[in-house]
Formats: sequence, C-alpha cells, structure tokens
Amino acid sequence: MAVPRSDPLVPDNGRVNARLVRFGAWIVAPGTRFSVKTAYPVALVTAALGLAACGSDAPTPDPSASQAPAAAAAVGPRGDLARRVATAKDRRFTAAYSWTGAGSQRTVTVTLAADGTWRVDIPGGAQNGRTAVSMVGRAEGVYQCSAGGGCVRVARAAGTVPASVDPKVHHPFTDWAAALADPNAALSVATAPLLPNVSGACFSVEPTTVSIAPPIEPGIFCYGDDGMPTGFKTKFGTLTLAGAPGPAPPTADLAGPVSNGAPLNTSAPPAPTASSSRR
Repeated sequence: MAVPRSDPLVPDNGRVNARLVRFGAWIVAPGTRFSVKTAYPVALVTAALGLAACGSDAPTPDPSASQAPAAAAAVGPRGDLARRVATAKDRRFTAAYSWTGAGSQRTVTVTLAADGTWRVDIPGGAQNGRTAVSMVGRAEGVYQCSAGGGCVRVARAAGTVPASVDPKVHHPFTDWAAALADPNAALSVATAPLLPNVSGACFSVEPTTVSIAPPIEPGIFCYGDDGMPTGFKTKFGTLTLAGAPGPAPPTADLAGPVSNGAPLNTSAPPAPTASSSRR
C-alpha cells in the first residue's frame, strides 16, 4: 500500500529557531525541524504577539488636561476664585500692567518680593496726575514715595492707607487678595466674561454688606490657572498684565530716602492723560 508523502521539511534555520525557542510554556530545542503546516501557524502567533506588544506603546490621555475646568465646575465661582487667589498669594514676581482709564494708557510696575515686601510704581498717581508715586509695603509699614519728596510712611498696613493719599492701584495685589481668598468674607462672586487681552478666568465681585470701609471695592478680578493675576477692573480703571512676569527680587526697596514730610494728596488716581503718561 502506498504511503502518502509527507510535507516537505523546512530547512534548519538557526536564527528562526532561536526566536521559536520559547512560546509561553512551550520549549523547542534549537535545531528542531518543522513542517510547513507547523512552521506557518507558529510564525503567525509570533507576529500577533509582536503586534500586541507594539499596541501597548499607545499614548495614554493626560488626565490633567481637563482638571481645571472640572475643578471650577465642582466648587462654583466663589470656590474657584478662592483657589486661584490662594495660589496667587504664594507667587513672587515683577510684572508690568497696562493701566487704562478715561485717558491714555500708562504702565504700572508691580513687584512682589521674595521676602513678602511689595512695591507698586504708579505713573501720575498723585497731584491730579502730575506726579508719579510708588507705594511700598515693608514690615514697618506702608510708604508713599515720590521723586524729590522721598518716602513718607502713610500707614501700618496696605488696607489702612488714608483715602486722601491712596492711589488704590496697589490693593488688588495686597490686602484685597486676603478678602478674595476668605470664604467668610461678605462678598458676592459670579463668573464674568474675560476682560480684553486677559487670560485665565474672570469673576465679578461685590460686597454684600453696606459699611464705611468694605473689605474690597466691587469690580472684575481675573487670575490664571496658576494663580497669576492677569487683570482687574474697578473704580480706579483697568489693569491688564502686559507680557510675561519676571523674577522677584529678594526685597522691595524704597524708591528714595525716608522723609518726615507730608505725603502727596490724591483721593483717587485721576483718569490717565497723555501729559501724565509715563511720568
């Protein structure tokens, strides 16, 4: 009786056999010869395993990409603002802000130093826009500095500067931040549209109680997700972050020698004008 001829044998290939030495629990000795019917399925299994391994390298979606919007939705406008301001209170930087009122634009420079001192340079902040002043906060008190007039101590803290010498522009970076971050402060907070050329998120804030000295003036307050103050709009005008912030100095220096003279009068900064710009 004729015996059917078996399939031709695959020639011995050391490199192929080396790859086929182990598949899970199967152990194949080098030099073993496979028939075509055996070798092809083994090759297909090897290819499938290789494709599965390649598929495992697919990038995993970044869960942090949607964390900020989700967190804002969970806590509401008041909680979202408080979170941003709490982060802002830890930031130290030097930054320029465009100050726009009824007249031309001015540049206000804000310095929040590493040691907790601060300084805000305000062009045209006194004498009806004729004189630039710097408000400087140090451990011993708050000073109003002007060219030729030196630095006069006007208050023990930012929130107690007398109205007659208060340009107000420094408040969003100093004492108002504490009120915005305080969950017990008598404030009403709502989400507001972004101010022009401002990034992050903006909030409309108003005191909910009538008092002689409310903790904050009503306005629009804007912060980035990283806590960077990006813009404000209150009675004194609009401040908009102009460019990336720079590093903070170790301390905020006074803009002149300490003086025993009288501070310059200004109950509120006047509307910017072309003549007072960049003084």
